[in-house]
Amino acid sequence: MGSGSELTRLLAEVGEREDAWPQLLELVHDELRALARARMANERPGHTLQGTALVHEAWLRLAEGGAPSFSSRRHFFAAAARAMQRVLTDHARRVLAEKRGGGAERLTLTGADLAAGDDPTRALELSDALEKLEREDPRAAEVARLRLYAGLELAETAAALEVSERTTAREWAFARARLVQILGQPG
Repeated sequence: MGSGSELTRLLAEVGEREDAWPQLLELVHDELRALARARMANERPGHTLQGTALVHEAWLRLAEGGAPSFSSRRHFFAAAARAMQRVLTDHARRVLAEKRGGGAERLTLTGADLAAGDDPTRALELSDALEKLEREDPRAAEVARLRLYAGLELAETAAALEVSERTTAREWAFARARLVQILGQPG
């Protein structure tokens, strides 16, 4: 990826300059592809959505309604993670709609990557749980979204959020515990 100052400059200009949006894509495309590949590695074998397609779909969602403006690197990566979440959630909904009745299975959160799973129902349950967590604690939800959907490590999440690793670790521990609790509650 390009320099941090170049990214910061483009993020500031993306809403103002017509040519800044394609330049931003060029600058972050490889990093977003790496994040998407890591995210897709946790999906079931034979998943019909590929990492590159996830990046492109997420990018299109970011661009809906014209070039958005981003206030910081944190804001950009939070938006990218949210866009990836929406793409994966919508994909899971389509898959479930194609399967009649697709037997729902409760999501268990036992691994480090809570979003991993082989059932589209799990992706929908996690998405709903994240929405509930966001209403309760927006920052914890943002940490969870960056970890689960953007595939960022703890240090990368802290850098993206511009907070300490220790704060991020606390937020992540809380988010995981709360998601387990939310997902364990009956429908």
